[in-house]
Amino acid sequence: MTVHVSRNGPPAGPPSVPARPAPGPAADEGLARRLRALACTAPLHDLDARKANLAGEYTTYSMAEVALAAIDLITLSMDFDAGADHDDVVSRLLPRVAAQAPTRPAADHERVARWVLENLINVGSADRGFRAVYGTFGPDGSYVRRDYDFKLVEEVPGPGGGVYLRTTDEAVNVLVGALDTDVTSAQIAAEVKLEVLVERGRLADAQIAAEQARYRTVQYAETLRRTLEATRRNVRAVDWLRTVPDMIGEALDHISERYRHENAILTHIRRARDEAAEARGPDHRLRAAELVDIVKDCIRRHTQLQARLLEAGPLFRAEQDRQAFAPPAARAGTDLYGQLLAPLLPLPLEEALRVTDAFFARGTGPRPPAALRLGDLTELLLTPPAPRDHLGAELPEPDLVATPDDSRFSEEQLAAATELLALPPDAPRRLSGLLAEARRRDPDLPQLVALLAVHAASPPVGTAYRQGERRLLFAVDDGTELRDPELGGADLIVGTAELDSAGMAAARAESTP
Repeated sequence: MTVHVSRNGPPAGPPSVPARPAPGPAADEGLARRLRALACTAPLHDLDARKANLAGEYTTYSMAEVALAAIDLITLSMDFDAGADHDDVVSRLLPRVAAQAPTRPAADHERVARWVLENLINVGSADRGFRAVYGTFGPDGSYVRRDYDFKLVEEVPGPGGGVYLRTTDEAVNVLVGALDTDVTSAQIAAEVKLEVLVERGRLADAQIAAEQARYRTVQYAETLRRTLEATRRNVRAVDWLRTVPDMIGEALDHISERYRHENAILTHIRRARDEAAEARGPDHRLRAAELVDIVKDCIRRHTQLQARLLEAGPLFRAEQDRQAFAPPAARAGTDLYGQLLAPLLPLPLEEALRVTDAFFARGTGPRPPAALRLGDLTELLLTPPAPRDHLGAELPEPDLVATPDDSRFSEEQLAAATELLALPPDAPRRLSGLLAEARRRDPDLPQLVALLAVHAASPPVGTAYRQGERRLLFAVDDGTELRDPELGGADLIVGTAELDSAGMAAARAESTP
């Protein structure tokens, strides 16, 4: 028997069964949020761990520092319409990279800059993203592993046809050091901190706070840009009933408050710059001037964000009209009833299967394989399914209202007009005579007879053949003017034509795949 000895007492008895983890911080959503935020920093640490794999001596370079500088450059170059140019980011990284190893050749500096940028994009992966696995405790106390997929730098198409770089929310969170925080609260906190630091004369710390406030402004604008992009793709994918209008209203209030706040901060900074004493040091005026530029850039970005917010409503309405009333495709679609179903119904099952197999093999689009390489297939088979926390918000029960029947003509009138136009094949009639007879039956019936006759002026012969119609109503204009007390136009010759069975069989043969 094993005896467990305590450090400060007599020998203890057998160990007790460990209790199930108590609900609290371990089971809180805050832990999962911090774990996801921590995972966003892993690719940066991984750069320094993998730099030994580069062919050559590159251990003198600090890859994480270069990565943070790259994220900084891309974030400040982002706009609503475009992002940062790949080559421009590399060229602006070169001075920082060269400062780390001044004796190395310029080709090595450029290789390091491009290697870091490509790893931030994660060029080698299939979806160019990162994945982290973390664990949380479920409601029953069981330990559950979850996958967290994220990106740091994305390649997006630009308005001019080029490819630009944009940083994601995760990258901005890593950059400013405020992991997984709310955009609005972080913006307010950063600017309050900036005002306090300026009033106390701590301009070096104030510059850091000002840069953080500017990054938060960029992130807020990026949220709006993604919402507008999703609206352009599919207006139904964005909640324009409550979520987006609330966000736009809060953002406009936020900008109004930030304008007053930033202008007050700008006044304090200019006073500190103009009244700086020599005792504070020679770089005090320089710090104040840099702060003025940063706050001016924040005001400029807020102005741009306000303009985009004011354009969001008209853009939604324009996209709603464009997507709802888009003209149909110019190509004629397949008549499934006349070309496939009607010819197949009288056939035996064995012959019909050959036709349906041929149709669906060519009628459906190509399906690319899920895994193009053996490595992808292995990873796909070994990857556990992604957990789903919920199935989304519950849909409200719609209030259905019965649509009133606003048809002009009744079913009885349609039957009467059809009976009136059921003419013998060898006895066509003038439209004027049909209208006079219809008027004797019902005062409103001539309108319906005239509509059916005009529609028969261009009869769909091919469709009637394919659908197996025996007779077809036609109308011919021989130049005679219609003399009627209510209607005008041409006095059409209306008649019925019988379709020959040989032509019907030929049409069915052509429509069979």
